[in-house]
Amino acid sequence: MKKNVVIGFLGTQLDSGKKRKWRPSVAVTQHGGFPVHRLELLHDRGWSRLANQVKQEIEDASPATEVFLQQVDLKDPWDFQEVYGSLFDFARGYGFDEDREEYFVHLTTGTHVAQICWFLLTESRHVPAKLVQTSPPRANETGILGAYNIVDLDLSRYNALQQRFDLVAEEYNALLKAGIETRNPRFNSLIERIELVATNSDAPLLLLGATGTGKSELAERIYELKLQRRRVKGRLVHVNCATLKGERAMSNLFGHRRGAFGSGTSDRRGLLREADGGVLFLDEINELGLDEQAMILHAVETGRFLPLGSDHEITSRFQLIAGANLDLGQLVSDGKFRPDLHARLNLWTFRLPSLTERREDIEPNIEFELNRAEKLLGTRVGFNADAYARYLDFATSPATLWPGNFRDLGASVQRLSTLAPRARITLALVEQEIEALQAQWAAAKTDPDGALLRDVLGEGAIELDPFDKVQLAYVIRICRESASLSAAGRTLFSASRAAKASQNDADRLRKYLARFSLSWADLGAN
Repeated sequence: MKKNVVIGFLGTQLDSGKKRKWRPSVAVTQHGGFPVHRLELLHDRGWSRLANQVKQEIEDASPATEVFLQQVDLKDPWDFQEVYGSLFDFARGYGFDEDREEYFVHLTTGTHVAQICWFLLTESRHVPAKLVQTSPPRANETGILGAYNIVDLDLSRYNALQQRFDLVAEEYNALLKAGIETRNPRFNSLIERIELVATNSDAPLLLLGATGTGKSELAERIYELKLQRRRVKGRLVHVNCATLKGERAMSNLFGHRRGAFGSGTSDRRGLLREADGGVLFLDEINELGLDEQAMILHAVETGRFLPLGSDHEITSRFQLIAGANLDLGQLVSDGKFRPDLHARLNLWTFRLPSLTERREDIEPNIEFELNRAEKLLGTRVGFNADAYARYLDFATSPATLWPGNFRDLGASVQRLSTLAPRARITLALVEQEIEALQAQWAAAKTDPDGALLRDVLGEGAIELDPFDKVQLAYVIRICRESASLSAAGRTLFSASRAAKASQNDADRLRKYLARFSLSWADLGAN
């Protein structure tokens, strides 16, 4: 049987018995249901006489209790730093033997500062003890012992509290999963890890996964979780790094001072400054140039960055979430990604599985997309029984590859909901959708130009002549790779521009795009 050891301060007022007969350091050793085998009584040199009196009285009243006097001199018992440091040193040098002894810290005596320090040291397990609180007898009680209460700070031992913690964790997990009752064990385990990291750490997170696996949506929900847990106060700033190209990339991210790009330009705050106090989500971070990567790393590690054209750094402390659909380790090997930034991001890396790896989650995601369509359309849409069975069989079939992952699934359900007659998705409508999906995926493999044009023009791409399809697809790709309309025009008209009286390449490109009812903003370019 383990021996009970109580550690506590001498009560310079209460243990002197000046105001009442009840003295806590004496009373704590005399409760029959709580035998105290040893009392470690901490006292200041100036109170040695009272300490010895209390020791003698305890040994007379309770011969089974040893009393060891521990001299702890404090210049100011209300100075938190001094008290905590002294108790910390005492704990380090004590030599706890948990195999043979069970320890209790007596909180009734000592200043409020001492009580707080005892709590902190006990909660952190620097002092491996439970807490014991004693109280004097009530007016209607006989005797002078009073009562005692033991508090164990190991919260896992309190079933009701643990159940509350479990419910809160379930709520956070549901938030990260957008309320979808996911069934895939691997994904559920991933969400549990993300919840623990997001609520306990401010370190950068890296979300990996193919296009359409839900990186952006998950980043938004991580931000919401951090906001609920009061780990951030600012806003979420979402940046698609694929759109940051050319000389304006630095300005977009870090801002610039007036005149940095010649006369007429005004100050620009930059996206990093907008994220101050919040979360910066850099989607497709692998698209950033090496210079931008270096500045991002500096900002993450120091909380400071230098706007273009400025001589003074700006402070912005944000939490970083990065997204990528490529292997950053391979990009490091290829010299296309900075190894120091990769090392910083690699502390917490989470790879989101594709839809084909989560086929058991397709059914609850169909229900989620139906609910989303209801909010968009203002009407609740449902499947006929035969239509639902056919669609679910197709969606979960191993032969259905879903190359766009959840993005493809969401678009498919939205089309069905929009076209559903009388808000009911019929078998005929499902068959048409399946045929359209299969044709779309087949065309993307054999006709990349057609797939690109359908992405930009929708069904209007079908009406183009073959010559226009090839030419327009090339123009769109050049535009997406260029920093501006003018830069794209210079690339596209590099041979003929010298013979033109007016070299307004941007205007020529603008007019070409207008032939197809397109503008620069429609192309997904910078």
